[in-house]
Amino acid sequence: MIFELPQAAGTFTERLEQMKAVIEQAGLPWLQAIAQFHLPDAQALEKKLAEVVRGGGEGLMLHRADALYETGRSTALLKVTPWLDAEARVVAHLPGKGKYAGMLGALQVEMPDGRRFALGSGFTDAQWRSPPAVGTQVTYRYRELTRHGIPRFARFLRVREPF
Repeated sequence: MIFELPQAAGTFTERLEQMKAVIEQAGLPWLQAIAQFHLPDAQALEKKLAEVVRGGGEGLMLHRADALYETGRSTALLKVTPWLDAEARVVAHLPGKGKYAGMLGALQVEMPDGRRFALGSGFTDAQWRSPPAVGTQVTYRYRELTRHGIPRFARFLRVREPF
């Protein structure tokens, strides 16, 4: 599956035409371009994202049609994936290593159903030095659950304040 022509000249729209020509010229039935489409507004984007995720996809890649090719991360190509959030209780502080030696490495948290996992990203510098206390409820965001029901790509958001 071809989705880009690295180092090719022209805008993304122009490179799409070049990709089609390369694929046609190759004449290989298994060589295909990733389908590209335009969406008129944010509402259409949300609808398409939901459709892709329902179908088992991770998300969408948004590419500016007028963008020249750039190596590495760029504002011309953005990944859009849904985030979920949930709460868990801090049950332990796991020690940091390397630059975090002597500080928090991760929070060991427990979900309401009793499953535990390490929450080790999303903290401010102050939180690495002085993490939420054991027993504190925290909110985290994540992409999906693993087959074992553990949040994938979990990231600390905030201390969950009581109502």
